[in-house]
Amino acid sequence: MLVGALRGDAGRAERLIAGIVVLVVATVIACWALLSLAEASDDVTLTVIVLGGSAVTLGFALAPIIASATDPLDPRRFALLGLRHASLAGGLVLAGILSVPVAALTAVAVCASIAWGAHGASSAAGVTGVVLTVLTCVLLARVCMALTTLFLSERRSRELSGLFIMAILVVVVPVGVFLSSLEWDGAVPTQLYEAVSVLALTPFGAAWAYPGLAASGASGAVGSLLVALATVFVLAGAWLLLVRRLLTTTALPAPTRERGGLGWFAVAPGTPGGAVAARSLIYWLGDRRHIVNVLVIPVAAALTIVPLLIAGVPPYLVALIPVPFAALFLGWLPHNDVAYDATAVWMHVASGIRGVSDRIGRLVPVLLIGVPLLALAIPISIAIHGRWALLPAMVGVCVSLFFTGLGLSSISSVVAPYAVSPPGESPFRQPQRTGASGAIAQGLVMVGVVVLSAPTLWYAWIALTGDIEAATVALWAGVGTGVVVLAVGVAIGSAVFSRRGDRIMEFAESV
Repeated sequence: MLVGALRGDAGRAERLIAGIVVLVVATVIACWALLSLAEASDDVTLTVIVLGGSAVTLGFALAPIIASATDPLDPRRFALLGLRHASLAGGLVLAGILSVPVAALTAVAVCASIAWGAHGASSAAGVTGVVLTVLTCVLLARVCMALTTLFLSERRSRELSGLFIMAILVVVVPVGVFLSSLEWDGAVPTQLYEAVSVLALTPFGAAWAYPGLAASGASGAVGSLLVALATVFVLAGAWLLLVRRLLTTTALPAPTRERGGLGWFAVAPGTPGGAVAARSLIYWLGDRRHIVNVLVIPVAAALTIVPLLIAGVPPYLVALIPVPFAALFLGWLPHNDVAYDATAVWMHVASGIRGVSDRIGRLVPVLLIGVPLLALAIPISIAIHGRWALLPAMVGVCVSLFFTGLGLSSISSVVAPYAVSPPGESPFRQPQRTGASGAIAQGLVMVGVVVLSAPTLWYAWIALTGDIEAATVALWAGVGTGVVVLAVGVAIGSAVFSRRGDRIMEFAESV
């Protein structure tokens, strides 16, 4: 199978060889870096190995989900051989070990073991760590590939891969900003060491951390060993069950071009709410009226900086202003989303879908845009400010403004829609309006968000000016306010949509 992977057209072989070369170079660099830890302190060694090893283990879990490649070790390929389920499961795991990525992983794990040996780890602990690391990654890749085969074989697409990549960025960028903001001063910062200690007791970092913890005689060594062993046994059991399931179920048909061309409809769940979400995503990502609205938000948030700096406000305080403004406008965006459908809203009304499906489905595009944007902007803002203790308060303020805006917008868009530029027209061309209903609806949503978020803003101000303990209060106040208002807003908006279907159609036909 390894030789067969190089067969086929020349372009495929060249890409595969280039990937192998990149992997070999990365492995050599990683091994050199790990061997250089022999002269580092125990804390630095533990931090580097656990963080890097956890990222590698997570990569083995995510790669089968993100990639759209067919599994060459799919148990269904061996169904005609009549093998016992346990024998086949074990054989496929052993075959999975004989691969280039696992060879690179083994080399990195061995170098980590050598680094731990320089810090006093026994040979038994080092070998145990290597074995547990390799088995964890191989089993994790097998399990994730089997789950992908069962549930995502027809739904993998560039949209789904984009969602996974976005999710990775949401995690990687804040972590990178946090790490870059720490002051090392020749030693591992306390916050980072505490995070590593927790990570060492998780399935991702336990096997990597065990030799080092055992060498230092730390109390967490036994815990890491037990977690690593339990992870291997649980993954082995899950793999055995998945092999049995794959061999006793009919394979899903291969995706056709028509199926693959459905885009977001192929990714979204096959429910009324999923259909509304897919349709909304297509409009939000393809309609220039929506695109302009989204692009204006970071510009408007950035413009708030200029007058504050001119007025003499210190830059470290100004850094905290744009992100809450962006959260406010993101929550405000869908306050008139029904009007942007124009006459296409008849599909929702004529199909008789429940109001809750319409309301939740329409919020999906804003959530997919707003959550990653805020997750990336909040840590950057706090890093520029320089006081990470305010992070909970900033999260609470943004969650309250964003979710409260979504809740009130869910009501406003069906209670008081107003005319907008029709599809295909310039987003900067606004139709003439005979009344002030549009301005009133916009203003009420904006004012309502600020009023409902006032307690959270007050506690965040206290945390900024005096008592830092108020940051935690601001966090929970913001999360509680945002979630409650969002739930209530969706419930009210759903009821109004179900009752005012004829009025909504009349509005769509009249604009």
